Amino acid sequence: MKTLFLPELLYAQGAFIRHGGLLVDDSGEILDVPVQREVAADRVIELPGKCLLPGFVNAHSHSFQRLIRGRAESRIVSGKDFWSWRNTMYHAASSLDAEDVFDVARMAFLEMALAGTTTVGEFHYLHTAPDGSLYEDPNLLAKQIISAAQSVGIRIVLLRTAYIRSGFELPRDGGQARFFESADDFLANMERLTSEYSDDTQVRFGVAPHSVRAVPLDAIIRIANWARSKSLPIHMHISEQVAENAASVCEYGCTPITLLHREKLLGPDFTAVHATHVSESEIAMMAQTGANICACPTTERNLGDGVFAADAAMSAGIPVALGSDSQAQIDPLEDARELDYHLRLVHQKRAILDQIGGEPLADRLFRCATRNGARALAVPAGDLKNDLMADFFTVDLDDVSIAGSGDESLLSTIVFSLERSAIRDVVVGGKLIIQNGRHALQEEIVGRYQQVHEKVWKSSRRGRVVE
Repeated sequence: MKTLFLPELLYAQGAFIRHGGLLVDDSGEILDVPVQREVAADRVIELPGKCLLPGFVNAHSHSFQRLIRGRAESRIVSGKDFWSWRNTMYHAASSLDAEDVFDVARMAFLEMALAGTTTVGEFHYLHTAPDGSLYEDPNLLAKQIISAAQSVGIRIVLLRTAYIRSGFELPRDGGQARFFESADDFLANMERLTSEYSDDTQVRFGVAPHSVRAVPLDAIIRIANWARSKSLPIHMHISEQVAENAASVCEYGCTPITLLHREKLLGPDFTAVHATHVSESEIAMMAQTGANICACPTTERNLGDGVFAADAAMSAGIPVALGSDSQAQIDPLEDARELDYHLRLVHQKRAILDQIGGEPLADRLFRCATRNGARALAVPAGDLKNDLMADFFTVDLDDVSIAGSGDESLLSTIVFSLERSAIRDVVVGGKLIIQNGRHALQEEIVGRYQQVHEKVWKSSRRGRVVE
């Protein structure tokens, strides 16, 4: 069956097209774009007054951390830095049963969908029961996350995360009890998980050795080699904190990127998450090998991680994707614009990322939120082209946040000013999951999430952090 979507305006392959249509087949792929209104179709969906754009790709998410939004904004509760903030995160992680994991993930994925996100890369590292004991099915929680994505209708790339130790020469941290697996168990569980979903086009996989501090080098190499034998993407937290670099130097004599480059682990299938503290030479290493970076600006500013040098990375030709990470805020365009806004504060100049390689700023930032994320997750999405997945969203052209913008400035207005309320419809694989700003299960999802939130935080007690 062929479905024809007919918006007033269509943004495809870098240009706005007025009264162009998008033709989708029953497999959820784009058959043709743009097409005339008269093209033969079994179903026609009129979208008057709306602009249709490719869906956003969220390349880095920890869905359970949606629970700590607003709970860690105090030095009394969560200390003054990333390392003490983790205690609040650990409390949330240790408080969830398997059904809770499903409900919290659904809430995070619903919010992503309402913001125009059609694919999420879920960096998933809750594996065991709260006390560290094994479930009968060691992939139970991964399957809960996948079920949550299926319930919402969003495409998921489950980046199953290896977490083997708390750090170099450190005892195991009790707050991380649910994270730990051996490398052997991780690989065995990945084999089982990928085989169970081999026929589901909405569910894909990648591997995520958590970080150099959490996974020793020999295990990173084993996991990367396994992933490459399966053509799966590899994601890692890299140089988010200065202390992380210092620990790597202590153990290996060099920082994480230098270590991975030395071991030939960087490549087009590798994504370094954060990379807030990397050197010029390390940027050159990533560029040389074709590696990606996933920046998470709304989380990095929330945690005080530092400012990602997007100008240096982009000038070197490194594709930069975006992620919501800790869910402090779920808004792909906010993450996109912050790439430039953070640099404006550092350099006290404007439009730092404009005209790199001759590319306009809005085009570059929109690409970070779409095509670059699709590249990092190895999904055929991120643009509106023949044979890609029909993943897109619409915006109300009369919404107060963008009203009055002409075609020539519309993309810039969308990137820098669009409010999430302007997003009206979201389609994933040709299926409408958000219609006129609402999801069919929205009330149920929010209600069940609120119950989990109350359970988790009702028993919490404020305590002063001792430094």
